[in-house]
Amino acid sequence: MQTKLTLRMDQHLIEAAKKFSKDHEKSLSKIVADYFRLLSAQQESGSDREEALPPHTRSLSGLLRDSNLDEQDYRAYLEEKHR
Repeated sequence: MQTKLTLRMDQHLIEAAKKFSKDHEKSLSKIVADYFRLLSAQQESGSDREEALPPHTRSLSGLLRDSNLDEQDYRAYLEEKHR
């Protein structure tokens, strides 16, 4: 059984959601329902945020975990890059 739900949010967010809906040819109701299903499935399975990432992004997660790089290395890289 479907029931009406009223959501209150910033106008800017509503406009962005409507554009997303139009661009993806999906109703806002369908998008919200899909999101709630995803949240519910994650909660039931106990999955973490990493599992919710798109496959390509998930494949990159933790890639540099065992590296010896730190913030200073990154700063040095940026300084060299922008000389």
